[in-house]
Amino acid sequence: MNVLELKVPPVILTLLFGAAMWAVSRVLPSGYFAFPGRLVLCAAVLMAGASIALLGVLAFKRAGTTVDPRTPHQTNSLVVNGVYRHTRNPMYVGFLAILAAWWLYLGSVFAALLLPLYVFYMNRFQIKPEERHMRALFGEQYNQYSAEVRRWL
Repeated sequence: MNVLELKVPPVILTLLFGAAMWAVSRVLPSGYFAFPGRLVLCAAVLMAGASIALLGVLAFKRAGTTVDPRTPHQTNSLVVNGVYRHTRNPMYVGFLAILAAWWLYLGSVFAALLLPLYVFYMNRFQIKPEERHMRALFGEQYNQYSAEVRRWL
């Protein structure tokens, strides 16, 4: 197990990436862009992302399982309904959409380069370790679910 696996809470990681995106937009202002309707699109992406993440949290709460992704050993049920029919990680999809909205708000071409790094980090240090725990807990049921529903979208 790597030292970073399941260590940084995804909310904190998202805030850190948001701060890094802001810093990049200030250090490299030549990458600024704007277009008509940019802020409207930003608001729509932000609302969609927040809604998707919230639906993921609510589904976990209804199932009575932990929403703290750093403690997958406390998971007591496999949630496969609601938003989990479309993505195995709606909270992370929501966080990524929120970062995409932030990128639109900043209007920085260079800040966009951090979005794939966020996905890489989440896949490597958060999602894959969670998936190992889910396979250990739920076996074939999780294997079937992961074969039918994509990790992101």
